[in-house]
Amino acid sequence: MKQRVSIARALALRPKVLLLDEPFGALDPITREELQEELLKIWTEHQVTVLMITHDIDEALLLSDRIVMMTNGPAAKVGEILEIPFPRPRNRSRVMEDPLYYELRNHALDFLYRRFAHDDVD
Repeated sequence: MKQRVSIARALALRPKVLLLDEPFGALDPITREELQEELLKIWTEHQVTVLMITHDIDEALLLSDRIVMMTNGPAAKVGEILEIPFPRPRNRSRVMEDPLYYELRNHALDFLYRRFAHDDVD
C-alpha cells in the first residue's frame, strides 16, 4: 500500500518525468505483480514519462518501451539500448507468450552476464 501511495503522491504533482528506483524490489512476488499492473494502469491514465531503475529483466520487458542497459562499475556507462516492441496496453500473458519476449530476455541476459559481468571488461 505504501508503494501505491508513494506513486500516487508523486503523480499528484503532475511531473513531466517520474523517477522510480527499484520501486518493487522489496515486495513479495504476488504484490510485485499487482503493483506492476497498477503502474501500467497509472501510466495509461497519465502518459507521464517514467524512468525506472530495476535489476529485474522480466519487469523491464513488461513495463518498458526501451531498456537502457548499463556496464558495470563506478565508471558505468550506457552499454546498449533495447527497443521493446510489444503494443500497449500490455497484457502480461500475451507478452510472455510472444517468442520475441524470450529472444529479448536472452539478449539482455547475455549482455549482463557474459559481456559485462566481470570487472575486467573495458
